[in-house]
Amino acid sequence: MSLPSVSRVGVVVVAAGSGTRLGAGGPKAFVAIDDRSILRHALSGVFAAPRAHMVVVAPPGREDEALADVRAAAGELAGIVSVVAGGATRQQSVAAGLAALPPGLDIVLVHDAARALTPPEVFERVIAAIEEGAVGAIPVLPVIDTLKRVAGDEIVAAVDRSELSAAQTPQGFRRDVLDRAYAAATEDFTDDAALVATAGHAVVAVQGHPLAFKITTAADLDRARHLVAPLPVAGRVVAALPRVGMGTDVHAFGGSGDLWLAGLHWPGELALSGHSDGDAVAHAIVDALLAAAGLGDIGTHFGTDHPEYAGAHADVFLGRTVTLLSEAGWSVGNVSVQVQANRPRFAARRGEAERALSAALGGAAVSISATTTDGLGFTGRGEGVAAFAVAVVVPA
Repeated sequence: MSLPSVSRVGVVVVAAGSGTRLGAGGPKAFVAIDDRSILRHALSGVFAAPRAHMVVVAPPGREDEALADVRAAAGELAGIVSVVAGGATRQQSVAAGLAALPPGLDIVLVHDAARALTPPEVFERVIAAIEEGAVGAIPVLPVIDTLKRVAGDEIVAAVDRSELSAAQTPQGFRRDVLDRAYAAATEDFTDDAALVATAGHAVVAVQGHPLAFKITTAADLDRARHLVAPLPVAGRVVAALPRVGMGTDVHAFGGSGDLWLAGLHWPGELALSGHSDGDAVAHAIVDALLAAAGLGDIGTHFGTDHPEYAGAHADVFLGRTVTLLSEAGWSVGNVSVQVQANRPRFAARRGEAERALSAALGGAAVSISATTTDGLGFTGRGEGVAAFAVAVVVPA
């Protein structure tokens, strides 16, 4: 069988790291995620992307081991892949990979094997940006954590994250630009885009992906294993199953205006206090969905350090959560919520609330039950509302 035609794209897969921070006792590239190594998972993602020549940069002395992973992942395409030894730094390793690429390539992508679960669509976006005229392009994600500038143990100032993004790989460049930038480099960089920018070239950003996270620590490895782990079901192995998450939220009465709860406006009812509209039902659903998908919690994505959500209602929170799930490869299965409150009375509007929440979740089934807790606790005393949600997410 003849090989498919190969494009004028080259990919350097950097897999020469020692893995010291991972603490696995050997080079990171050969640590297993499941029955496949980090490197083999990364190679599978590259081979699922647009066809390209590839050079794998392996730890010195481990080239044969890397080549075995190449052959296992590439099959008949192994002939368009070469393996070379890396250097003492990432920049030296990338340089070795560039030198091993064949002539005549127009675009070169540099990809960290540690970003082993990067979807093929990220490669496609980077390549498209170069083909449309950019000198360089890198995938990025918005920074969601609150950032502080620290000196010793003292917080000096807050950092405006609206201008910041987290860089991922693959990072793509015109071949001639990247070659010249590496040839002229006089200092060491850990990021190819920074090296190219220092050489005087503009680099554009394209949308990254949550699955393109870098496996650096043991916690990162656990996350990757959780995402790909096959599970036994009725005597067979299923690669991707629905997942369940739980969420809870509590708000006290005392806000301004009218009550918003379960996505509905309740005129004449006491408002709940909170950063947004205090909708404990919607917030519990968000927490449950994020937990099921392994994407953190509501504070991570919608906390008080996100002023854009001040006063926002359920449709905004739930719509954004559906987007986050979609980007991570999940969709909403169904949601069940229990509301604990003395007021408002849910019975007359239960169906309306379920329809509103379902619409905000893209049509997913939502069921709501309500209890007054027989007058016990802060909810029974009419001091606030508690909501408890269970959500199922399924592979998209």
